Amino acid sequence: MKPETWNRRAFLRLCGTLGMTAAVAKAGELDRVEAAAQTVANRTPEEIAADEFYWREIQLAYKLDRSLINMNNGFTSPCPRVVLESEFRYLELINMLPVHYQAMVAENIETIRVRMAKEFGCDPTELALTRGASESLQIVQNGLDLEAGDEVITTEQDYPRMLTTWDQRLRREGIKVTRLQFSIPATQDQLYRMFEQAVTPRTKVFHFCHITNLTAQLFPVQRLARFARSKGIVTIVDGAHALGQFPFKLRDLECDAYGVSLHKWLMAPIGNGCLYVRREMIPKFWPLQAAPEQQDDDIRKFEAIGTHPWGIRAALGEALAFHQAVGGERKAARLRFLTLRWAKALKVHPRVRILTNLGEPAEAWGVAAVNIEGIDVNDLARFLKSKYRIVVVPLVGGAPPNQVFDYQALRISPNIYTTLEEIDTFVEGMEDAIKNGIPSDEYSGISVPATSAD
Repeated sequence: MKPETWNRRAFLRLCGTLGMTAAVAKAGELDRVEAAAQTVANRTPEEIAADEFYWREIQLAYKLDRSLINMNNGFTSPCPRVVLESEFRYLELINMLPVHYQAMVAENIETIRVRMAKEFGCDPTELALTRGASESLQIVQNGLDLEAGDEVITTEQDYPRMLTTWDQRLRREGIKVTRLQFSIPATQDQLYRMFEQAVTPRTKVFHFCHITNLTAQLFPVQRLARFARSKGIVTIVDGAHALGQFPFKLRDLECDAYGVSLHKWLMAPIGNGCLYVRREMIPKFWPLQAAPEQQDDDIRKFEAIGTHPWGIRAALGEALAFHQAVGGERKAARLRFLTLRWAKALKVHPRVRILTNLGEPAEAWGVAAVNIEGIDVNDLARFLKSKYRIVVVPLVGGAPPNQVFDYQALRISPNIYTTLEEIDTFVEGMEDAIKNGIPSDEYSGISVPATSAD
């Protein structure tokens, strides 16, 4: 049978019998996902991206509230059931006798470190497990020795918490922080030249996003890292929205440090993150909390945070297993397929502006930004929430307190559990707003998410 004719009947034959299918359904959610993956093993990620029967199997691995449509997975994604159950299991185990089981679980976390490093392309001695991207990045931001007058170059569109961290060092130690501005969407060459031209003799750090949390602007990480190293400049990259959303290897980026939130696109429990530090750079960063001198060149010094819920971190193992069962390439192709579906439907309207590069080749996967000329995005977000039960995040202005980035957009971020019906409902809602407008006072009482939270 040709791959393009694969359907439910073919799936049953590949499983053997109806009885076999029932057995798979009764097995763990991870087994079900792996079984579905086997049936499409000979097909390209792009072919699989459009196969609704395959993705229905993936969608059934989640426990969701389908009375709402979540288009804000860039904040934090729901965990698959197997991950949530793993978290509960570990928390219950540790609670039975914390002094015994906590130490046992903590020791076993080393297995997860090794698996994470292998999957995402670095050595286990270069990967610290943390509580999120903010913690990961603040470790290296605050841990690097800088003197008064030393310069950090970043952008106005970086994450507010990270900008606040540099600003505190500015106030406390007298360093210089240069925030660059760029148009959206920008080209890779424009972003590279922007940093290249901003360098001064006092520049010590480049800090930028792999993709921004605002419009998913993709940066030329490897190219900037190579240039920075040639000038003796340290590169710190915010990968909160990148790892797990599309495939790449950490070592291939060639940056010095890279921080991640794993509760976003790896769909781990909230409270999971990681920090990659190039092995040669580990001794150059102080840990966020004190560690003994013997750990100066040990990646684990960045994990010295005292007592914390080990059950949440242990459940990261199942999140990684789920990610691997779906497959990073398939996942990325599906996210791009969903994004392009709504974008292609809306861009025919003259008043619609998409602020993310979705051309050929597209530089986005599961996150893109859009607005409608003449409609306030806060009103639009409230309208979609009230009439269509769609949860989106409105973006207005730039990073406080310097509101110099003048723009408005909705950030749209579906996930692999999102159905085509939900995507099409979002399109319907946007077209309703375009055609009929939105009474600004009718939806004023509806609450919508705030950008600063993600």
